[in-house]
Amino acid sequence: MSSAFSFSRWWGIIIKEFLQLKRDRITFAMMVLIPIIQLALFGFAINTDPKHLPTAVVSYDESEFTRTLISTMQTSQYYAIDTRFTTPSEAQEALKRGDILFILTIPVDFTKKLLRGEKPPLLLEADATDPVTVSTALLSMEGIAAQIAKKDLNGALSALSYQTKPFDIRVHRLYNPNGINQYNIIPGLMGTLMTMTLTMMTALAITRERERGTMENLLATPAKPLEIMTGKIIPYVFIGLLQATLILCASYFVFHVPFNGSIILAYGVALLFITVNLTIGITISSLAQNMLQALQLTIFYFLPSIMLSGFMFPFSGMPSWAQHIGELLPLTYFNRLIRGVVLKGNDLPTLWPNIWPLMIITLVMMFFAVKFYKKTLD
Repeated sequence: MSSAFSFSRWWGIIIKEFLQLKRDRITFAMMVLIPIIQLALFGFAINTDPKHLPTAVVSYDESEFTRTLISTMQTSQYYAIDTRFTTPSEAQEALKRGDILFILTIPVDFTKKLLRGEKPPLLLEADATDPVTVSTALLSMEGIAAQIAKKDLNGALSALSYQTKPFDIRVHRLYNPNGINQYNIIPGLMGTLMTMTLTMMTALAITRERERGTMENLLATPAKPLEIMTGKIIPYVFIGLLQATLILCASYFVFHVPFNGSIILAYGVALLFITVNLTIGITISSLAQNMLQALQLTIFYFLPSIMLSGFMFPFSGMPSWAQHIGELLPLTYFNRLIRGVVLKGNDLPTLWPNIWPLMIITLVMMFFAVKFYKKTLD
């Protein structure tokens, strides 16, 4: 046998690899799509300076000064004032649900006190669960006050414009008053870790059986597809609950994240999220032909989840098309749920708008898992 390097053999091996790539279309698609997705996400969707943040106004004083204040806040592009509430309690409920991020309260006699030079207070409440999202917007309020003084306090009122602050802006950072990033990151980390580990483990469940040659034995049993799918999922439910317990204990005892809600609700939403990820993983497992494809599809699902769910980057700072994609991802809803329970102490009715989408995703994924599994019986 010749020990010399053979270009013909070398070229034959190259041709063989190209032919294998051609047959394995999922692998080839992942090699092309994953870089494109990363470029699109980092280039267009990621923004650490979010603007047009939803803001509500509770106003007890209507005048040209208050109208100028609201208009200037909108012109700054940091605030999107689309909602007005008549009572503070309504606004607080909207803030807890996550419908809005700021509440501007204009008190009675604001204009009268402003004209007297008494520096009337304005209350700006912010949902500070994610300090990165609201910090720049809050800093912009100093410049907004200066613009109002320059625009409206002129003529006979010009003496008031020379004050350092014609009115006092009192900022209340709710749910995370000290702006500690760990309070936002650690609860969100629970969902990220469970998405990665549980989806990957169940994605390998059926493909592992197929590669080990035990799939034929499983198909020969009288077990129905739904029985097999749920049977493979249940053991991983306990693993997911163990992960949730470890992260909750670490967040409270190690990172000192305050726990303001119900521990039963926390485990309830964690159990629902675990189920969602397991059904997605088992769907991938039914679809993939081998373990490599299962891992590639898992990565394809995990990358958008971690970037578009509001875990790493502010959800409000993403363009609308990226937010629409994020609304399809279970991790987006779980981040809102677990942060709502841990930091805000939300109850079940407040959490419901983010619970029912997870329930629907679970049913849809289980339907597709059973459907794809049936195809393997042919």
